[in-house]
Amino acid sequence: MSDEYFYGVTLSSSHQSETWDPEAKAEYPRSNKLLIRQALLGPDAKPDELNVVQVETMCLQDSIKIPVAILKVGETRQARLDIEFPDAPVTFTLIQGSGPVHLIGQHLLGALVEEFEDMEEMEEEMLDEEEGDDSQFKEDENKRKGAGKRKTNEDEDDDEGGEPKGKKSKMSNNAKGKATSPKKNAKK
Repeated sequence: MSDEYFYGVTLSSSHQSETWDPEAKAEYPRSNKLLIRQALLGPDAKPDELNVVQVETMCLQDSIKIPVAILKVGETRQARLDIEFPDAPVTFTLIQGSGPVHLIGQHLLGALVEEFEDMEEMEEEMLDEEEGDDSQFKEDENKRKGAGKRKTNEDEDDDEGGEPKGKKSKMSNNAKGKATSPKKNAKK
């Protein structure tokens, strides 16, 4: 299960940088993910001033810094971003302009690591139980096959007793020990 919380930060000339790092504050290890949906230029922004928001985060092997929003009064007051950050820390910086620029999104908290370990143990137990059920099924199947082989050997012994080996007698339900109905015999 995961929990979802609103995330918002305002960057301005007095507060140019903000770092999202929930793992540094957490008492219990949980998986965290940050989704940034939108960047908005505040109503107090100066006309004709470019406001550039840069993000710094980890990529595959190194740290990366890249602008994610360029906003200007009269042209672009908002930008739809839809950016996902699966790993912390993430630093947002207003590298140009005086803002204010509002970043809006969601902070997703995953299950505790202990819960994942418990789930893995449960899955292993379930797999072990299923394997046990499969082996019981195979044992039952082998017993049935063995019983079928014995019947085949008995049939061959009967064939040696008087009937030719090439022809086997067909058995119907009545020949398996059930008596024929007297009505059928009476009509003949």
